[in-house]
Amino acid sequence: MTALIVMLVVLGLILLYAVFYYNKLVRLRNQVDNAWHQIDVQLKRRYDLIPNLVETVKGYAAHEKEVLESVTKARAMGIEAKTVGEQAEAENAITQALRTLFAVAESYPDLKANQNFLMLQEELAGTESKIAYARQFYNDMVMAYDIARQRFPGNIVAALFSGVFTPREYFEIELAAEREAPKVSFS
Repeated sequence: MTALIVMLVVLGLILLYAVFYYNKLVRLRNQVDNAWHQIDVQLKRRYDLIPNLVETVKGYAAHEKEVLESVTKARAMGIEAKTVGEQAEAENAITQALRTLFAVAESYPDLKANQNFLMLQEELAGTESKIAYARQFYNDMVMAYDIARQRFPGNIVAALFSGVFTPREYFEIELAAEREAPKVSFS
């Protein structure tokens, strides 16, 4: 009889621990999702700034059509991205397009002095910092989630609920040149 009670207590403790770990994985998975949504918030802000920036530059640099089109196309790519990998690719394109746009702006002294352009440039620089932080936070949450999923006994719980606790993709930039933030010059 005592052996049965001990076995039931041990089984109960194992079940409680499994429930605890399941809840931990749920919490971490939701934190990863939240972190991704925070990136979305900052990217939306960036996407909202880009048309205003393009319109401001258009007035000064009308013959720079290709540059303006590449910025617009890159923005559309970012808005349409569905996966982390697609989003990273789109962000790389936007970064490159904005670098080119700011390089063009350097050739137009009147544009560089335009208050609206300067304000948009400053807003975009602030947004870039927030995006970088959100990416870092997202990747940190993915790492914590992956560690919890891969460590014992989390790997057992994750395997039992394999459709629920799927691996998440890191937000990575592939080319070394794209790892640099866009250069924004206020002079």
